[in-house]
Amino acid sequence: MTILISGATGFLGSYLVKYFVNQKYDVIALKRSTSNTYRIDSYLDKILFYDVDKIAISTIFKENKVDMVIHTVTDYGRKHASITSTVHTNLMFGLELLETSIATNVKAFINTDTLLHKDINAYALSKAQFVEWMKFFSDKNTKMINIKLEHMYGVLDDKNKFIYWLINQLKQNQEKIDLTSGEQKRDFIYIDDIISAYNCIVENINTFANFEEIELGTGSSIPVKEFVERIYKILQMNQQITTKLNFGAIDYRANENMNMVADISKLKKLGWYAKVSIDDGIQKILDGESE
Repeated sequence: MTILISGATGFLGSYLVKYFVNQKYDVIALKRSTSNTYRIDSYLDKILFYDVDKIAISTIFKENKVDMVIHTVTDYGRKHASITSTVHTNLMFGLELLETSIATNVKAFINTDTLLHKDINAYALSKAQFVEWMKFFSDKNTKMINIKLEHMYGVLDDKNKFIYWLINQLKQNQEKIDLTSGEQKRDFIYIDDIISAYNCIVENINTFANFEEIELGTGSSIPVKEFVERIYKILQMNQQITTKLNFGAIDYRANENMNMVADISKLKKLGWYAKVSIDDGIQKILDGESE
């Protein structure tokens, strides 16, 4: 089976590339010519990859028989990115990939979505708009699987993401770190569990309806404050930390969801469950950073 993975150099995409290569699938990886390939450098000779800013999507599908697409490309709208840029990545690029998949009779199109409400920001809205197009095309032969992903974390995540940023600040013993009150609950799921869930979905693709939404998390949530305090406690085992965690210094963003937790009932029916505890996941990141 040939699986095409978009966003192949990103955090999630790179783990999927490595996993499915190791499972002996033929993998086609999509990236930009400017993408940093450090996460998958040791796999570049084992995959077929295309620079999507240099070749038409239609050409990729003409040159290859693609059985399944896993779409992970995401623009979070950070670094003062324009809304136009965010919409182009999250909606227009995805729509072109989706249309081409349908036109070439790809068996399944697996999209990576978010559990954030669409009103929270431009990123969430553009992701929700793409899902509406998936529903629009759900009468075609290509199965549409939309994975609503909770808060993923793990080794090799972007350094500007909250968890890595926090760890770096604590290691440097910053005088204080301003945070929200941290009462909002999140379902933190380690990357290894996410990859096993994607594999479970791929292996059971024939059991799904033409359009199916699957929530992906551990199935339980904890306050962000507790998660932060666990990181602090584990780090203190190896070094003295005097940083003050200034909870309540930052206001919540507009329309903040105070309790996000994935309903994993569909995955549980397939025999999947998360295996990595929060403390183990944090320790994996710290071990990975020290290598």
